[in-house]
Amino acid sequence: MKSWLMGAAAVTLAFMMTPASAARADDAVPVPPNTGLTDTAKGTISAADRDFVIKVRLAGLWEIPAGNMAQEKSDDPNVVKIGKSIAAQHVSLDSLDRAAAKKLGIDLPNQPNGDQQGWLAEMRNASGAQFDQIFIDRLRAAHGKIFPAIATIRASTRNDTVRKLAQQTNQFVMTHMTLLESSGIVDYGALPTAPAPATGQKGPVPIDNQMIAAASNGGGVPGLSNTVVLLVLAAALVVGVITTMRIFRAR
Repeated sequence: MKSWLMGAAAVTLAFMMTPASAARADDAVPVPPNTGLTDTAKGTISAADRDFVIKVRLAGLWEIPAGNMAQEKSDDPNVVKIGKSIAAQHVSLDSLDRAAAKKLGIDLPNQPNGDQQGWLAEMRNASGAQFDQIFIDRLRAAHGKIFPAIATIRASTRNDTVRKLAQQTNQFVMTHMTLLESSGIVDYGALPTAPAPATGQKGPVPIDNQMIAAASNGGGVPGLSNTVVLLVLAAALVVGVITTMRIFRAR
């Protein structure tokens, strides 16, 4: 009897998990809402928070002129379009960043740093396909560097204004990385590689043995075994069948 109930429960569970209709993979990609993100400058501001706000400003100070150069110097319509989009979006992001800095009392730079000025000089001295390659590779590498910094701030900041700015910046950076990669000329081999995982870990997140035990004994619910779950599902199936038969007999 027990084996029959478990078999029936398995069939029921499979039926419940079967989608009603096929869905496109893109439909499953979540778009982060704005709900829950406040912007009141509340919370402690760390040195890392201040550095992040300054780096967002620095990004705009060189990527806006770089995007403008792409519109003027590139012979590739796709690169021209990418440059136009990135420049325009950085104008918007810079406005958000300056507003956040004003609330938080953070002084922002008005000139790109030395490295950024060097990249802009490279672009000014290049033309044609050489310009396109420098433009795409320098911006793609820069976005790759700030991407993990955004994640760290978004996950750790105590300040709600910085948290919201990190959320917004992440959306811009992901869009720009995708735009740059759409050029088809990114030199992925020149990008820095990720550091090796720490010795002794089985994944990027430290393994919690208690979590593993809970998951194997009932989907993370303490004291609930998989057998009990299956028996409950089987009982529900039997009750459903009996109820349906009674309804038809009553007719």
